[in-house]
Amino acid sequence: MAFDGFLPALSAAIYALFLIGAVYIYVSLLRQIRARVPEPAAIPLRDFGWPEAILAGLLACYLMLNLVVPASHDATSMRSRDLVAGALLTIGVLLVIATFLHLRGLNFNSLGGLSKIGFGRAVATGAVLMLAAYPMIFLAEAVTQRLLRGVPEKQGIVELFNASTSLKQRVLIILLAVMLAPIAEEFLFRFFLYGVMKRYFGYGVALVINALLFAAVHAHLPSLAPLFILGICFTIAYEWTGSILVSMTMHALFNALALTALAFPEIFPQ
Repeated sequence: MAFDGFLPALSAAIYALFLIGAVYIYVSLLRQIRARVPEPAAIPLRDFGWPEAILAGLLACYLMLNLVVPASHDATSMRSRDLVAGALLTIGVLLVIATFLHLRGLNFNSLGGLSKIGFGRAVATGAVLMLAAYPMIFLAEAVTQRLLRGVPEKQGIVELFNASTSLKQRVLIILLAVMLAPIAEEFLFRFFLYGVMKRYFGYGVALVINALLFAAVHAHLPSLAPLFILGICFTIAYEWTGSILVSMTMHALFNALALTALAFPEIFPQ
């Protein structure tokens, strides 16, 4: 009997240690960001201006339509062509914003830090920071489930993946979740929206509002708190490293691990 109680206690103690370590890592990153003194650039970089602020406001309103416009059909009834149509719409939005910024003379490489660190270092840094974020995400999810007092409904994409019997559709979902979604969402939320909000509201306010918007547009109440924590971690990683590639790596790893857990329910708790 004593041994039966020892294992849960040991698991709880180990999780508590991981959680403390995770909080320490991200608090340390926040302190380093706040203490950082901007280095004067030899050539002043052109930053986001009022035209970008107006475009960011329009984009935020468009994204928030997910909250006020109910879905017209059940997610499980979606077909592959619906996923492709959604992907094309996302790519179209990206192209419009990228073209606008290019015509405004903004430098993607300088603002997003695409060449600030090497690709291998960006992947390694993203993997470490994603691993450190998981204890906080798990805690937010556990608190949410306790508050909702029941088994919360799953996100639409999760229900679609579980209900899909076609290998082609599952492969398509994986490609969109691991490749397109990290690039698109990090470009929109971290590079553009966060960049504009930071320019006019400061780092702290932009960090919180951006994470709230990131969580809200997924239109899934049980995931609101975990996605908020995830958005905070993505933004801190981007701000600390100065490279959007790091947050893209974290996003891709998170989606890949989530889909792996869904694909093997007999191994991973759902």
